[in-house]
Amino acid sequence: MSETLQTTDAAASDADLLAQTAIAVRAAGSALRERFGEVVRCQTREELMGALAANDDAALDILRPTLTELRPDAGWVEDELDGGALPPGEWWVVDPAEGNVNHLHALPEWAVTATLVRENQPVLTAVHLPLTGETYTALAGAGAHLDGRPLHVSPTADLGLSIVATSQARPDEDENVVRRVGSSITAMLFDALVVRTAVPATLHLTNVAAGRIDAFWQFAGARADLLPGALLVTEAGGRISDAEGRPWTPQSESFLAAAPGVHAQAVATLTR
Repeated sequence: MSETLQTTDAAASDADLLAQTAIAVRAAGSALRERFGEVVRCQTREELMGALAANDDAALDILRPTLTELRPDAGWVEDELDGGALPPGEWWVVDPAEGNVNHLHALPEWAVTATLVRENQPVLTAVHLPLTGETYTALAGAGAHLDGRPLHVSPTADLGLSIVATSQARPDEDENVVRRVGSSITAMLFDALVVRTAVPATLHLTNVAAGRIDAFWQFAGARADLLPGALLVTEAGGRISDAEGRPWTPQSESFLAAAPGVHAQAVATLTR
């Protein structure tokens, strides 16, 4: 059956809305895939920011009108780098080119994400990887899926047998955060089997949800980085907290997603 975008009114079920959201991120992904290939060489920070913005705009030209039509009364988060709590109501939290810098460097780790947040809780998310064709989806209370197949986090119960991952601090990040990232990687190098360090965060979190890696942590971070993966991991049976093991919210200063069997061990390592 061909995928055709359909209008859904405010009474449509969240499951129907998720299906239409998945179609939207796939359509935006196709636009970005057409722009992918050669390394985009930039000589200045201004050129780099312009190239990043051009990718964002190519995807947003599809996502914004489509998602607005699906949920006309929902707000729209303008900056995917924003953090903290949202005002009351429904909001679309979208990263039109998650891992945008990888796209520009002809690296395969990038995606398109769209998450509907209701009263500061993610209720549905769709993450599309255009180069593999994979689409990860999650609906609060209904599980996480990869192209319709249920996802489950790893059964691993020993951090020493685990593959773990983190994402690099942003180039303009506070020095204390950068140093905390570095010390946490060192600690994990002692305690975990393998430590992966790369951007973007969302792709690490899809791997946690799929049981391919056992834990992911990050300090600071934006809503668009973490909300899609937080819902995917939770619905796949994983545990979400801050690095100290406390409940995570978008206002938290750290984030940890892990298989239940290694969550406490990861907290112990990150707080040592």
